[in-house]
Amino acid sequence: VPEFKKLYEDASRDPTKGYIKDLIDTAAQIEGVVRNVGTHAAGVVITDKPIVEYAPLHRPTSNSDDVPIKTVTQFEMAIVDYLGLLKVDFLGLSTLTVMARACEMIKKRHGKEYNLSNIPTDDPAAYELMGRGDTAGVFQVEGAGMRRNLMEMKPQTLDHVIAMISLYRPGPLAFIPTYIKRMRGEEKVEYRHPSLASIFDETYGIPVYQEQIMRAAVELAGYTASEADGLRKAIAKKKKDKIKQHREKFIKGAVERGVMDKATASAIFDDWEEFARYGFNKAHAADYGVVAVQTAYLKAHYPAEYMTALLSVFKDNTDKVTHYIADSRRMGIEVLPPDVNASAWDFTIEDREEGTAIRFGLGAIKNVGHHPVEVILAARDSGGPFEDINDFLQRVDLREVGKRALESMIKVGALDAFGDRASLLESLDRIMSASASHFQAAAAGQMSLFGEHTGLEQKIHLSSPAREIDRREILEWERELLGLYVSDHPLSPYKALLERVVSHNSNELGDVPHEGRVKVAGMVTRVRPHQTRTGKTMGFATIEDMYGSMELVIFPRTWSQCFELVKDGNFIIVDGKVDADGEPKILVDKITTSDKITVAQDEAAVLDAILPDKNGSASAQPQVAEPPAHYVPNTAPPAEAPMEEGWMPDDDMPPPPDPFPPDWGFDAPQTPTVPQSEDAPSAKESLPEPLTAAPALQSEPSPPQTAPSAGEPHPESSPAPEAESTPAVMVVPPPARPVAAQPAGLPRYARPAVTPSTDGQSVRMVRVVMRSTGDALRDKLRVRRVYGVLFSYPGEDRFAFQIFEGERGYLVEFPNFTTGVCPELLERLRFIVGAENVIVEP
Repeated sequence: VPEFKKLYEDASRDPTKGYIKDLIDTAAQIEGVVRNVGTHAAGVVITDKPIVEYAPLHRPTSNSDDVPIKTVTQFEMAIVDYLGLLKVDFLGLSTLTVMARACEMIKKRHGKEYNLSNIPTDDPAAYELMGRGDTAGVFQVEGAGMRRNLMEMKPQTLDHVIAMISLYRPGPLAFIPTYIKRMRGEEKVEYRHPSLASIFDETYGIPVYQEQIMRAAVELAGYTASEADGLRKAIAKKKKDKIKQHREKFIKGAVERGVMDKATASAIFDDWEEFARYGFNKAHAADYGVVAVQTAYLKAHYPAEYMTALLSVFKDNTDKVTHYIADSRRMGIEVLPPDVNASAWDFTIEDREEGTAIRFGLGAIKNVGHHPVEVILAARDSGGPFEDINDFLQRVDLREVGKRALESMIKVGALDAFGDRASLLESLDRIMSASASHFQAAAAGQMSLFGEHTGLEQKIHLSSPAREIDRREILEWERELLGLYVSDHPLSPYKALLERVVSHNSNELGDVPHEGRVKVAGMVTRVRPHQTRTGKTMGFATIEDMYGSMELVIFPRTWSQCFELVKDGNFIIVDGKVDADGEPKILVDKITTSDKITVAQDEAAVLDAILPDKNGSASAQPQVAEPPAHYVPNTAPPAEAPMEEGWMPDDDMPPPPDPFPPDWGFDAPQTPTVPQSEDAPSAKESLPEPLTAAPALQSEPSPPQTAPSAGEPHPESSPAPEAESTPAVMVVPPPARPVAAQPAGLPRYARPAVTPSTDGQSVRMVRVVMRSTGDALRDKLRVRRVYGVLFSYPGEDRFAFQIFEGERGYLVEFPNFTTGVCPELLERLRFIVGAENVIVEP
C-alpha cells in the first residue's frame, strides 16, 4: 500500500526511524518461511509407484517411538492434490470400537451376530428412539441442538437423518425449520425450474448436497462428470475466476439445450454461489448417517450391551461416564459399584433377579493400573470368588497390587464384601503385611506335608476404626476416584424437593429455547470469581444435579447478593435464563438455598391424584382448600431494569472459567422478554402460592368472577413470604359422570376474570389435554416436560392441564404462573401431546 511504502522510504532517510526499516527488512526475510511442520491426523497418500518418485519424504514430526507412522511427505495437502495423487483420510472413530464391543456381547448373550454390514438401517424402533430425543451415546446426534432438531423432525428414514447431519452446521441451520415443514407437507415445495424437481426432491427443494449441484450441471447444461466435479470444487473453494468461467458455461449450456432462458439459468447459478457457504458432501453425510442409525438400533434393541460398551470405551472421560450412567438408570438399567468378586477390567453386564445391571470395571478406578487388576482376576479365575479378607490376601499377592491401588479400591467399595470401608482402611497396613508374609513363606518353601503353609500366617481381624466415616466422605471418595457418585448421591435427601421445585434437570436444558426461563437446583462443585474490566466482581460456577452438571454465569449485581451461598458443597436453587449459544449455560437472576423453601405436602397428593400409580390406577382424591373469593392476575409489565453504571454487556463480558466446548448449537429464535427490575419479584422468580382448589368442571360455562373493587385489597398486593412459596396448583376433582374422551367434547370450565394486558390484547389460556398411558413414570415425565416448555416462554398468558385417567378427569391450573403464547411454543407443545390436545382460549 502507498502509506506503508512511504513509511519505509521515510525510515530509510531518517536515522531516528531506522528501527522501522530494520523491522520491515527482517519481516521480509522470514515471509513465506515454513513456521513448523505437522502430520495430518488421518491422511494417507496412495501411489502406483514408490512415492519417492512423486514427492520428497520427511521423518515423523513426533519424536515418539510409539507412533506407527515412520515417513510423511514433505508436500502439504494442496500440493499432493495438485500432483494428482490419491489422498484418503482414514479417521479413527471410537464409535466403531463401541459398536464392535456391543456386537461381541450381543453374540455372547443372545447368539445373534452383528457387524457393520448387517446392522439394520430401516428399523422403526431406531428412528422412534431418535424422534423422542433418546440420543445419549448415539453417534453424531447426541448434542443438545441436534437432539432438539431430531425431536422436531421425527425422522422416518435414513435419508432424513443424512439430511439433518448435513443441515446441522453453521451455514445451513436456518433451513432446518423449512426442511421439516416441507417434509410434513406443511409448506409447499418450490423450484426455480421444473427440471430441478427430480434432482432436489429428496431434500424438498433445498440444495443440501454438493452431488446435487453436480447432477444438475450434467442434466441441465450438458457438463461431463469431470467438469461437474470441477464446478463443485470451484464453488466449494470459492475460486472466483473458476466460478466466473463456470457461470458462463452453465448459462450457455442451459440456454443452447433449450432447457431454460438466460435469466432463469443465471438465477439458479446465483443460488449455487450462495450454496458455497453450506454445501456438504453427501457421501460423507451418508457414512455418518448410517453409523448414527446403526448405533440407534443397538441402543433401542440391546440397551444393556450398548451402554456397557460405551462406558468401557469412554471410562477415562468422567463427563461422558456420568452422562451415560444417568441415561442407563433412566432406562431402568442399574449401575453397580466395582467389586473384586464381580468386576473385570472393563464394565460388564450382570443378570440379577431385579433385572439386568452394569457392573463398574476395576480399570475405571484411579490409581489402579492394568497389572494389579490382572493379578486379582487371575486369582479369582483360578480359585473362584474370595470368601473373606483372609482368603483375598492369601490368594492375591498384594505386593504386586500395591498399597495405593488397594486403598483406592477399598475407598470406592470394591472390597465391601469383606467389611466396612472404615475398618478395612484402618487395617490396611496389617493386610498388606500379612499378604507379604504369606507369599514370602510360600516362596521359601515353608509348606507342610499336606501342601499347606505352616502356621506362620496369622488370620486378620479387622480393626475398629478410630473414627466413624460419614456418608458424605464416602461419596466424596467415590467422586474423587471414579469421577462420580455410584453407591448413592449427595442430593438423594433433596430428591423430593427437586422433583417439585425445579422446572428442568441438567439433561433437559437442551430443550429450552434461547433466553427461556428455568428454575434448576444442584450442588455447587466449582466456583470461580472473576474481576470485570470495570473492577466489579462476578462469578462462574458449576452445579450438579442427579443427571449431570450445569454451568452458571452470575453477573456482578446478582453476585453481590448471593456470593455467600455459592460455595463448594452447598445445595442451591437457581432462577435464570438459558444461554443456548453452544452448550447451554444459565444466566443467573436469583439464587436461594434449600432451607428457604418449603414444599407443601398437599402437592404430593396432587401429583398422586393426577398421575396413575405404579399399579396403573389413579390414587385417592386429595383434600383441597376452598377457592379464593376473588383472583385477578397482575398483568402489568414489571419495571425495566436500569443499566448498571459502568456495566456494558458486550464489551465488558469476561471470559468463562474454561473454554466452553465449540458446539453447533441451534440458535432458536429469541422469544420476546419483558424487561423487569432485578429487585422486583418476577412471576417466575418465586414459586407460586399454596394449594387452592379451582372451580369444578361444569357442563355449561360459569360466568367469570368479578375483579375486586377499588376499595378492596388486591390478592397479590402483599407477596407471601419466600419460605411459604410452594407451587400453586388448582385441582378439579373428578366429575360424577364420565367425561368425554375427545377435547372437542370436553365441558368448559369457569375461570376467574382477567385484566386486559397493556398492549390491548386479552390474556389467553392455554389448555393442554393429557391422557394416562398406563405407565406412571412416563406420564409424570410428560407432565413435567409440558410444564417445563410452558415455563420457558415468558409472557402474560395463563395455562392449565386437563388430565384424564380412564374416565376420570382433572383440571390443574397454575394461577400464579404465566407463559407467552407464540407459534414456537404451540408447535413444541403439539409435538409432545398432539395438535388436537393443545387448546388456546381467549
